[in-house]
Amino acid sequence: MSSIEIPAPIAPTKTPRSPRVWKFWGTLLWGFVIFAALFLGQAVVVGVLVWQHGSFDMATLKTLLAGGLTLSLSVVAGLPAVLAAIWLATRAARMGFAEYLALRRPPWKLLLIGVAALAVVVEGWDLMAQATGRDVTPGFMGEVLKSARADNTLWLLVLAFCVAAPITEEFFVRGFLYRGWSESFLRPVGAILLSSLVWTLMHLQYDWFFLGEVFSIGVLLGVLRYYGNSIWLTVILHGLNNLAATVQTMWLTSS
Repeated sequence: MSSIEIPAPIAPTKTPRSPRVWKFWGTLLWGFVIFAALFLGQAVVVGVLVWQHGSFDMATLKTLLAGGLTLSLSVVAGLPAVLAAIWLATRAARMGFAEYLALRRPPWKLLLIGVAALAVVVEGWDLMAQATGRDVTPGFMGEVLKSARADNTLWLLVLAFCVAAPITEEFFVRGFLYRGWSESFLRPVGAILLSSLVWTLMHLQYDWFFLGEVFSIGVLLGVLRYYGNSIWLTVILHGLNNLAATVQTMWLTSS
């Protein structure tokens, strides 16, 4: 009698999970992780400088934190920390880093519109400052620039303010946070407002007047992010704004 061959059972195939975008709560939780990475990267720099100083007390810490060198190095150190944390978040979402953050070439027409709109917004706040007898630049900026000049690290401060900070903040706020929140119940309008608020809270070294300016600029950048679908667009505009503010502060503090 011939034997009957029983076919081996077919192993079930695993269907690969499709990419996704973190919605409101996922974006919020990952946002805390990314912000913690930013804080840790900056704290490491401060810790190293305090260790090199040889002593630790509140007076030393206050002096170091107000120094241009410390601020510059901490901003630069925060960039790779934020990029690494965002990469983990996008990898967990099974989506490419560039696709998730909309790392696309900015439309030139929208870039020119953005430059003009940004100039109008900033000039409007400068006029309000002059009308109310306020300085047009934060005192914090002036002190940091003076410190950088004294340490011969002005070039590093400009690099940190105009390159590292825009990339770090835009990738985090209008890249990662906006992407997730805009596809949640908040929709684009809510995502623009909430991400602008988060960005404003990242600048608590300023007083209420300049925080209002930061928020309005954040809303403008959020709108341009929506229409341009490019985070490089807001990075460039953010960098130009910081460069203009730095040059303006240098000119005012040198006179």
